[in-house]
Amino acid sequence: MGTRVRAINVIRAVLRREGLRVRSGSSETFRRRLAEVAVSKPVAADIKPLVKLLGQIEKQLAAADEKLTSYAQRDRVARRLCGVVGVGPVTAAAYVSVIDDPHRFCDARQVASYVGLVPGERSSGEQQHRGRITKAGNSRVRSLLVEAGWTVLRGRSPAMAPLRAWGERIAVRRGKRIAAVAVARRLARILYALWRDGVDYKPAMLAHGVQSSAA
Repeated sequence: MGTRVRAINVIRAVLRREGLRVRSGSSETFRRRLAEVAVSKPVAADIKPLVKLLGQIEKQLAAADEKLTSYAQRDRVARRLCGVVGVGPVTAAAYVSVIDDPHRFCDARQVASYVGLVPGERSSGEQQHRGRITKAGNSRVRSLLVEAGWTVLRGRSPAMAPLRAWGERIAVRRGKRIAAVAVARRLARILYALWRDGVDYKPAMLAHGVQSSAA
């Protein structure tokens, strides 16, 4: 995935040199969006090896995703976590791999801290200052949870409604980026609570048990 991001960045740089740009979107759809840009033959020749590389990477990632999906279907915990809105097999598998054993954590807050989704704090005297998230721990799990947060905020599924409404209230006050991170943090806590308690996710839980235990 890192190689894909680097290749995309180089292609964007080449296009910017020619006054061109690819509209924003996910890495997965970059080649499709790139095809919408009218480039000259010299520029097309310059980026052709990188475009070919992206195609090869996407095949490898698709194969890896297929294996992870198969794993998530077989593994009881991963299958349970996939029932949470916005969480797919890749996110569930990564979360299970990194957390390893939920009982080694005291509570859901400690899990959120472990994956670097809590705000950093600077204290002096009687004042407390909270800044950006610490970004401690596994960056892959953190980025997957943030992606899941964006999925919830942008989704329209009824199952996402309670968590989306919670995130939208934060977005009004502090902006969508902070809201996506906040939803990611809530998801990290919810996943922990479901795993620890051995229960399946239900949207109504946000207003009852899981919300309080994962807060």
